[in-house]
Amino acid sequence: RYKSVVTPRRAAVAIACCWIVSFLVGLTPMFGWNNLSKVRRTQELNASHTDVVITCQFETVISMEYMVYFNFFVWVLPPLLLMLLIYLEVFNLIRKQLNKKVSSSSNDPQKYYGKELKIAKSLALVLFLFALSWLPLHVLNCITLFCPSCETPPILTYIAIFLTHGNSAMNPIVYAFRIKKFRTAFLQIWNQYFCCKSAKNAPGTSTAEPGT
Repeated sequence: RYKSVVTPRRAAVAIACCWIVSFLVGLTPMFGWNNLSKVRRTQELNASHTDVVITCQFETVISMEYMVYFNFFVWVLPPLLLMLLIYLEVFNLIRKQLNKKVSSSSNDPQKYYGKELKIAKSLALVLFLFALSWLPLHVLNCITLFCPSCETPPILTYIAIFLTHGNSAMNPIVYAFRIKKFRTAFLQIWNQYFCCKSAKNAPGTSTAEPGT
């Protein structure tokens, strides 16, 4: 039922909703959930009437309550656990189908479910890399919020930030190496837009002779 349920229009709506929610979550500090009020209170306690001067550092500007309670506990951890449960169920169903004895007239379900298992493993790898890349920074944020007296080495923070940025570069590489259709599409894009080759000469395409 996949093709009837996941139509191009529904897929476009789902992608648009993901981007809209991401913008709203990411821009929440600009709507007021930030450390500006804390800076002003500190300035008032110091009896200073000069203009507010804010040090341009992430933890100075962004509220750790926002990063931990809203960002991590609402928008990262629950979806991550939900996706983990979904993939476990997917692997369980596929393995059940592969273990069944099938007749020779069933359009080779062993080959079909074997292919589905390979794709599921690729997507699970993407999920694992996402968790590996983002959880260290969120754990450090939790330490900063719940244990203000604890000091974490700056090098750990730099490594965690590097991992979060590097995660965006990991996914295309995983897709290209693990899924043939993605690899073919990437090669076509590369040849057409970077090597200035015609799409007809790209891998995976064939040219028909005139009149055929």
